[in-house]
Amino acid sequence: MTEMNAATDAVTYEVVDHVAWVRLNRPEARNAINAAVRAGLFQAVERFNADTEAKVLILTGTGDAAFCAGGDLKEMAEQGLALPPRDFIPYFGRTVAVNKPTIAAVNGVAYAGGFLLAQMCDLVVAADHARFAVTEVKVGRGSPWAAPLPWLIPPRVALQLLMTGDPIDATRAREVGLVNEVVPAKQLHEAAQELGERIAVNAPLSVAASKAMVYASADRGWHDALDEADRIWEPVYLSADAQEGPRAFREKRAPQWQGR
Repeated sequence: MTEMNAATDAVTYEVVDHVAWVRLNRPEARNAINAAVRAGLFQAVERFNADTEAKVLILTGTGDAAFCAGGDLKEMAEQGLALPPRDFIPYFGRTVAVNKPTIAAVNGVAYAGGFLLAQMCDLVVAADHARFAVTEVKVGRGSPWAAPLPWLIPPRVALQLLMTGDPIDATRAREVGLVNEVVPAKQLHEAAQELGERIAVNAPLSVAASKAMVYASADRGWHDALDEADRIWEPVYLSADAQEGPRAFREKRAPQWQGR
């Protein structure tokens, strides 16, 4: 197990059994996103991308009240923030490449920028008291980052979230497909870690290709998606791991993945 403070104490990084935990650490401000959190997130993601021991990233918040309450409105007001730059937050897959799997462990409210952080992760495990909301309409801000939302959930549900700014609970979020699992709050860490480990033991090239294929299909029609999938999976079929898997099965042992 290793640990690192990323940029400041506002974001911490810890690896447990090949699963990297990136934790927003501003519980006194409901883990709101300020300059220190943004810098810390960028550094944590860079660390994860370079960390060969870390196979999966889990993003969560400190405490049990908030995953992330959104952007720090006090800081925004002080700075007179207008249009945020494209790289304002390390949005996985948009402003920063993250080829390995990511999981949001939502331990409380995930509002506005907190919703963004949960949305950008590949999978979401939520505590049963978690809440999700796109609250920008209530404070006159924008949510262009929510453009992929109708791909994740039904468009009419997305419209309701965006136009009312009202929260939905974890059970409703699971019903509409925004959340994969809902667990009691005391079991959140364990459930997220267990899911991460189930992914981490698999062949890394196959896992990365699975992720790439799903997101590529969102950009393409039926036939183009199949052609792109062939391109994504060809190097996996030709890898040493593709031979190691069947060999390990035949020899009745755990596979030794090389990631090549």
